[in-house]
Amino acid sequence: MSQSLQFLDLFAGAGGLSEGFIQAGFEPVAHVEKDEAACLTLQTRMTWHWLRKRDELEPYIHYLEGKIDRQSFHSFAPSSVSNSVIHSTIGDDTLRNIFSRIDAQLGDRKLDLIVGGPPCQAYSLVGRSRHARGMRGDPRNYLFRYYAEFLNRYKPRYFVFENVLGLLSARDEGGVLYFDMMRKLFREYGYETEYQILSAENHGVLQGRKRIILIGKHGLGKDFYPEIPVVPSQFTVHEAFRDLPFLRAGEGDVRRAERSPLPLDAWLYKTEIRKDSLPLTWHCARPHAERDLIIYHQAVSLWNKEKRRLTYNELPQSLQTHRNRESFLDRFKVVADNLPCSHTVVAHIAKDGHYYIHPDIRQNRSLTPREAARLQSFPDDYYFEGRKDTPSRTAAFTQIGNAVPVLLAKTIATTMKEKCL
Repeated sequence: MSQSLQFLDLFAGAGGLSEGFIQAGFEPVAHVEKDEAACLTLQTRMTWHWLRKRDELEPYIHYLEGKIDRQSFHSFAPSSVSNSVIHSTIGDDTLRNIFSRIDAQLGDRKLDLIVGGPPCQAYSLVGRSRHARGMRGDPRNYLFRYYAEFLNRYKPRYFVFENVLGLLSARDEGGVLYFDMMRKLFREYGYETEYQILSAENHGVLQGRKRIILIGKHGLGKDFYPEIPVVPSQFTVHEAFRDLPFLRAGEGDVRRAERSPLPLDAWLYKTEIRKDSLPLTWHCARPHAERDLIIYHQAVSLWNKEKRRLTYNELPQSLQTHRNRESFLDRFKVVADNLPCSHTVVAHIAKDGHYYIHPDIRQNRSLTPREAARLQSFPDDYYFEGRKDTPSRTAAFTQIGNAVPVLLAKTIATTMKEKCL
């Protein structure tokens, strides 16, 4: 048996799932992801982990301070670290090359686990409601078939497949559930499967986010699903924001922000999200039109006074610009800091901040990428890259919204570690 448990992350995104498994003691062999910005984020994070193990994080600080560029920072780790991030779509024409690159990274080691889940847009209820044919015929519906090809090639003892609740009801053109289809295919490849619906707020995350976690085991067997403990939250969403500097719309710094002192029993310390020895990044607020700022102020004021959400039709006619008055009436929503969890952070936050209004009426803005990242339980030292050398707030928001909460991933990984050993 190898000294550490090796895993492969498919459809890896910016690495929320992977980060949780790394924190639990697993070692990533490779990540496969089609989005270029997310791959660059993964390369930066894998370089960070390589330096962290050697207690040599000064180059990371220099990178954030602009003293060295991204390529120079990545060069502080062996080329195998960056090469472990495979920027590629997964399909018939790419499988052979992806396998070859994973094989080179794996060497003579055995893969213990495969994690990841295909893009959720094709299965999500929102995605299907907005699509003329309910996402039927979308090729993303069948990406699980490629997942099975990785299982067939590497035959890990277990796999962890994550996706949205809509997967339980999404059907193909013949009315067959995709979920049943994929479980049948996994069984044909030698894997029994069991699943649960896990909600992030039950596992230390200050966000309500329900996901299907399907676990597969190679060979015959049942009742192998790990006992994943529920940890009731003793904190409110306020804990995610309480130490961050005051910002108004358009203010802040991508590279560095100062944090206020906190007691050692604060949520940020208990979860190891905050580390005072390293800079905090991405606390920068997007600018907003004056009309939106007026609406934000009204939404926060209504919540503060009545603990009630603003509906779109309550706005004065002068502030209403959307013709649709029948659906999506909660498009302006406050991230209430006096609740035990926020509503779900999704990738749409990259398009506008209307659904993620900061609860402090004085700041009167939407969340910063760092605030959203904290709701996803990413460590403060997690830096989100853009496709170019210059930072991209849109790319950061997209990566954060698409991610698996790190603390949820770590909880799953900790229980899976006992199974894999």
